Amino acid sequence: MSRDARWQALLELLVERGRLDVEEAAAELAVSAATIRRDFDQLAEQQMLVRTRGGAVVHGVSYELPLRYKTARHASEKQRIAKAVANLVAPGEAVGLTGGTTTTEVARALAVRSDLASGSPALTIVTNALNIANELAVRPQFKIVLTGGVARPQSYELVGPLADGVLGQITLDVAVLGVVALDVAHGAAATDEAEAAINRLLCERAERVIVAADSSKLGQRAFALICSAESVDTLVTDVAVSEDMVRRFEEAGVTVVAV
Repeated sequence: MSRDARWQALLELLVERGRLDVEEAAAELAVSAATIRRDFDQLAEQQMLVRTRGGAVVHGVSYELPLRYKTARHASEKQRIAKAVANLVAPGEAVGLTGGTTTTEVARALAVRSDLASGSPALTIVTNALNIANELAVRPQFKIVLTGGVARPQSYELVGPLADGVLGQITLDVAVLGVVALDVAHGAAATDEAEAAINRLLCERAERVIVAADSSKLGQRAFALICSAESVDTLVTDVAVSEDMVRRFEEAGVTVVAV
């Protein structure tokens, strides 16, 4: 296992459990205790965790795993979801993309669509995600509009009043949301209130709203509301979603696509 893969695995275990000891982590990853101690020390230097006697704990009270350290958890599901979302976008449309691992996959799926290989523009992409803009900027057939704002290192998303000014002057055909949680009663949500505010503006400027979320995020709650479930036109998720969950979303007026 490479160092980067170990670090990703260690950070995900910390997010899930809140605390890890050296021996436990070494057994989980099938490496030596000395390797884990070294990994913990290096991650502590980056302020990704707090070193304790014999182990480590998550950094801070509220912990969000930075995008660059998120592994391909539910990777195949996210790729299927992304392809299905991309197929709901028509050539020539203006598309808003929020940040996140699933929406990054949506951007990649749009980039390889053969019917979007040319056009003036083939698509207009509006995003507050630096990594998405960076990936799509090399596609000359896409018009890329990047909102202003202050970059959050965790997610590469731009937030704040500078982004508000740009989004207040545009209209979108579709907004594609990556979310931390989506619940019929509590709506779509993020962990950070500044990101949620920008995502909310993207929804308000769009003719239709698509949420791209694997089934592990459904029926969950998170701190910062983006929009109500009734504001979502289409949910694209994976086939592990329960029939009861599908029924409840459909009763709320959401079209559910399971792939």
